[in-house]
Order: sequence, then structure tokens, then C-alpha cells
Amino acid sequence: MDFDGYLQDLRRSEFYRGQIAHVERIPGQSARYGELKRALHPELERALRSQGIRQFYSHQAEAINAALEGQHVTIVTSTASGKTLCYNVPVIQTVLEQPRARAFYLFPTKALAQDQLGKLNALGLFPTVRFASYDGDTSADERRAVRRSAHIVLTNPDMLHLGILPGHTQWTSFLANLRYVVIDEMHVYRGVFGAHVAQVLRRLRRLCRHYGANPQFLCCSATIANPQELTERLTGVSDPVIVDKNGAPAGRRTFVFWNPPLIDQGNNTRVSTHTEATRLFCDLVSQEVRTIVFTKARKSAELILRYARNQLQTKAPELVDRVAAYRAGYTLKERRQVEEQLFSGQLLGVASTNALELGIDIGGLQASILTGYPGSVASTWQQAGRAGRGEAPALSVLVAYDSPLEQFLMNNPDYFFNRTCEHVALNPDNPRILREHLLCAAYEQALSEEDLTLLGPAAAGCLKVLEEEGTLVRRGSRWLYNAGDYPAARVNIRSTGGAPFRIEDIFGKLVGTEEPARAFRALHPGAIYLHMGETYQVEELDIEGRRAIVRPAAVNYYTRSSSTTHLVVLRARSSQNFANFTAYFGEVVVTNKVVSYQRKKLYTEEVLSIEPLDLPEQTYETEALWFTVPASLCLLLARFTQDLLGSLHALEHAAIGLMPLLSGTDPDDVGGVSYFQHPDTALPSVFIYDGYPGGVGLAELAYENLLFLLEATRSLLQQCPCEEGCPSCVQSPLCGNNNQPLDKRGALELLNLLLGQKQSVVEARG
Repeated sequence: MDFDGYLQDLRRSEFYRGQIAHVERIPGQSARYGELKRALHPELERALRSQGIRQFYSHQAEAINAALEGQHVTIVTSTASGKTLCYNVPVIQTVLEQPRARAFYLFPTKALAQDQLGKLNALGLFPTVRFASYDGDTSADERRAVRRSAHIVLTNPDMLHLGILPGHTQWTSFLANLRYVVIDEMHVYRGVFGAHVAQVLRRLRRLCRHYGANPQFLCCSATIANPQELTERLTGVSDPVIVDKNGAPAGRRTFVFWNPPLIDQGNNTRVSTHTEATRLFCDLVSQEVRTIVFTKARKSAELILRYARNQLQTKAPELVDRVAAYRAGYTLKERRQVEEQLFSGQLLGVASTNALELGIDIGGLQASILTGYPGSVASTWQQAGRAGRGEAPALSVLVAYDSPLEQFLMNNPDYFFNRTCEHVALNPDNPRILREHLLCAAYEQALSEEDLTLLGPAAAGCLKVLEEEGTLVRRGSRWLYNAGDYPAARVNIRSTGGAPFRIEDIFGKLVGTEEPARAFRALHPGAIYLHMGETYQVEELDIEGRRAIVRPAAVNYYTRSSSTTHLVVLRARSSQNFANFTAYFGEVVVTNKVVSYQRKKLYTEEVLSIEPLDLPEQTYETEALWFTVPASLCLLLARFTQDLLGSLHALEHAAIGLMPLLSGTDPDDVGGVSYFQHPDTALPSVFIYDGYPGGVGLAELAYENLLFLLEATRSLLQQCPCEEGCPSCVQSPLCGNNNQPLDKRGALELLNLLLGQKQSVVEARG
């Protein structure tokens, strides 16, 4: 399709009102090839030739050479660049040369593992090279066969944690001969999930060492700023070879920044992002352009599916059944059906969460619509790259929300297009998570002092806590697990809150699941829950039973909850003095309470009502950065505004909104609170904290880049055209105080006092 012509048509359409904020035309590139340093095994060469592979892109050759030389390798190239061959070739080559060699392939989802299993099958090397998946769907008989004979086992971190490591005596031969551990989509392992997986991998390396093996790690990632640091923090190995020069061909991409039009100039209020994305989605699908719409949340994917089907019913009723939604929470059967229909072309369009951001093969899509900034430069390119295959042209459209971050990008497109990707934050020494995995490790095999180096610098302190609790008992130089249960079963590696909440209809049928960290916000009484285009209302939240009871509901609104936060400082680990203020990083106790929810009208986003809630408080220890405003600056600010708390509150909201500039974050990952005078600092203070117990590294990253974050915040407030503050700069939909008080102009003046001389442009940083 001629996408330049398509944009011209859009500009002439009846609903166009200047939404195109920027068009970036990214030229394609021709393939660049490299040479292998050694000949491939004849059977492998024959298998590759049968698929038309006679030469390797330059990054593939570099990665294969390094892997076959025995080095840890991390490949950091774009979507659809052929990263699979970077690990399949050295692994299969080794197995063909040394039939006792074994490999684990770890994928974050079962769907990815099944997709890669199909690619291995297509090589036609079975049974000379034997491979199989090993997950929760594998039967007992199949598991025995896999352990006994498979060269390559495709699994996920959950199964490694729950099924393989605790039963390692059944894997003795496999672990003794483990040569490779492949970690695909490594950038997914951040935050809580990443901290858990880092400990699972250390447990794996510990058992391999016991059996006399020392496996190589071959990692693949989307483009990120810190591939070496992430590889080392995740796996515990050092000095990986980083392969980041992409030699794969790419087609010309047209990338559009689309800003919904203003409907209230004074309040800077815009047309709903969902409405704009749906219009574009339906327009492209109606022209039979195969399109994927990415959304930030499950609810958004369901909303867009519902909107699209309503519009297509009038515009092109024959296409209503050719669009679908895809997200976590669907059953395995439902997800597989959507994947197959996408790949075959039966579906023309899909609205998906980032569940389809990863490398599942869904065929040749032509256009991608991103409903809101995905949270990082890396994820944006990953999602955009799901459209476009080989040298075919592609269209990507980022439809902005009215959030501070997204309006900042709409006003500073060069910041995005000229910027390298963000860091992936990972804290493998989260004490709460580490203690859980120390118990798992001790269950697998008694811990020794030699293990402490492998398990991380915080392990010794955590062992003391576990000894005091009595869950570990020391016998000489070893620690033994002192309980009769199975500790891995109590550790959910995808959260810090244990088992998920079940969502059941009034007849007891399972509708979906929700993470404990989100349950109070998403499943409170009165909440609207969307699933497969159907609408449900929460009747009851059974906290002790970890379930929500829902009933079908035909309503014209959705819901969004708000919470309040109180914070106590435990201790400051470090501080840094700037010219006009001081910042700190340390440990805090956060108490959060969901207090109300908004009923927001579909399509228009109008707030129909605000309903109070009475839910228990949730308290946890985590990491935070905070900075204080000295009395001298407060006196200067008083000449400009008497609303010091409103100024602090507005600054806090805007700064948190720009946190994704530093690292990919979700709304639940980070929080903030501001005080006119905090009891522990005795000064006006702003706090930014990790949203999970123990911390995940985001507050620390913000502490290390605080001046940059505050400069970007000042730029945002300078550029926003509103007068009193709006959702595009200082208002937050998550604020439990209903955005009161807020003083945008006071916040800008406070930033000028904190930072000194004004800067009109925020410089992009890698």
C-alpha cells in the first residue's frame, strides 16, 4: 500500500482536525552478510538450505562465531531480524558434534515456546536432534521421555522454578551435560519478574556446578541501553559478547505521531485516544490492510474491540468477525485460536496488549497502531516492528494519550527518533525475593558458604533473617531447609503477592484471573471488567478467598480507581547535594489505600460519577528517592505562590509521568507522594518510590538521573499550553486526592528555583 497517499487521504477525511503531529519516514536497508569462521555440520547446512538459508546476516554470523568459541552472547537487534538462528545454529551444531550435549531454551510465554518449537521442527533434523517443550501442559509420560532423551528442552522460567529445579535429581544427566541456556526476549525480565528470574537462574547455575557443568548463556533482546548490565544482573555471568549491529534487510517505514484533537482549549482536553485509534483501525481494516492495535491495558484492548465492531457493523458488517482481541487472561485455547487466525489471514485486525509484542509469528501485518506510548523506546520499536516483513513497506501510528509523557513526546518528536533506548531496571538483590529463593535453593540442596558468592552480596544477610525465623537451620558450614513443605509452590515469580485472584461469574465459571497487586484497583465492588468483548460488573471481592464474583452487565461506561498513599522513611542509604537542594535514596514503608473509583463514559471519557470505596490498606517496604526543598527556596517561592503543597504535588505528578524516559515502566511500577512538611525530613519533600515490596531498581535509576528527570519535567510544564494544569501535564487519573491541590505555575517556578537557569530544550540521553 502507498502509505504516503494514505496519509494524504486522511488529511482530507471528514474526521481529520490536525491530528498528525509528526511524520517520520525511516528508510529501509539492504541486507549485510557475514562469514562463519568454521564450517557447519553437513546435516545442519542441508537443513538450512532446505529453508533457503545459504548465508547469514552480519549479526547472525558474529553471534554464531562467538557462541561456538565458548563465549556468553547477547544479541540486541530489532524485531524480525532473525535472532532465532543466532542461537539455533550453535546449539544444533554442538549437538550434532557432541550428541550428549544438552540445552535449555527459556521463553517468557508458552506461546513463544510453541512458536519456536515449530521452527525447530521445520529444520527436519528430528530425531537426530531431539527437542520438546516442557511446561504445564506436558503429560507425565511425555515428561519422562523429555528428561530421558531430549537434546533441547523448550520451557519457561516458571517451569524451571516450580518443576525442574526442585526435582533436579530426575534431571541429573541433563544438567551434567548442559552446554547452553538460551534466554529469548531478555528485555521482558525487568522489575519483579526479572528479579525472580535472576534468582531462578542462579539456582540453576548452582545445581549445574554441583553436577560438573558450566553452561553458556545465549540471550536475545529488543534494543536496550544496557544489554551487558542486564545480562550480568539477570544471569550472574560476566563479560558477555554484545552483538548489536543489525544486518537484516528492512522495508521503508512511515511512522506517524497522532495527537487527538482538542475539544476544550482552556482545559487542554482532547478527544479520547481509544476513539481515535478505533477510527484508524477501522479505516485500515476496511481497506483490507492487515493491522494490529497495541494497547496498554487489558481493558483498553477490549474497549477497542467493542468500539471497532460497533463501527464496522455500520461501515462494513462483513468485517465484524474479522477483528478480535488478544491479551493475558484468555484461556490457552482462545489465544491459540486468535494466533492461528492471524497467521492464516482469516483475521484482518487484532487489538492486543503487549502479549503479542513478543516474537510469536503472526504472519505479515502491514500496519501497527500504538494506543498510547508503550512505556519505553524499546517497546515502541518492538510493537511498531510487528508490522512489516522483509523489505515490504509498513505504517506505524502512535496515538497519544493526554498524559504528561505522551504530550512531551508529541511536542518533542526528535527526542524519540534521535534517542537510544532506555535502561532495563533490575534488582536481583531484592531482599524479599532473595529470601524466598534461598528457601527454594536450600530445599533443592543444602546451602554452603561457597554458594553465597553465586547467590549475590545480599544472600548472607538474608540467611541470618531466615535462621532467626527458623525456616533455615545451620549445621556446620551448611544451611538446611527446616520445613516439610515445598517452598517453590508458594513463590509466584511473576508477582510479589502470591496466587492470582480468580474472576468467576455468578454460576462459579472461571472468567479470568488478575494479579494480586492489581486486584484492589481492578476488581473492587462496582468495577467493570471486560473479557473477549463482553462486559461484566464486579458484585463482590472476596479478599480471603482471592476471588471476584462478576455478572454480565450492559453499561455505557468503564471504571478507574484512585488511591491514597502515606510513606515513612526507614533509612537513607545515600545522598547527593545539588546546587540548591539535596536528594536521598533509601528504604521506606508505603501504605496504600484504594479509596474511590470513577465511572467514565465510553467514547467521550466523561466522568459520570466518583464512587467511594472501603478496602483494606496495603503496607510494604520498598526503595525510594526523595528530595527536600530548603527554607530559603520556600521563601522565594512564596513571592510567586502561596500554594507550596500544590506546587510540590504538581511537580510530583509531572515527574512520575516522565519516569518512562529513564526505563520502561507500567503505572503499577512506580508511585509518588508529596508533603508540605514530612515528619522524617522536617522539610517540604517529594518522594518517588518503587511500587513493589523490596524495590525493583526504578527509584534508584531515577535517583541516579534526577537532574535529567527534573529538567524534562520543567520542559513539559513550559510547553503545555494549559493555564491551570491539565491531564497532559500535572493531573493524574490515579490520584486519590482527586488532583487537589495542584499548582502548575507554582511547580514550574519551584523547578526554576531548584535547577537554576532555565533551559528551553531537554537534551536526549542514551
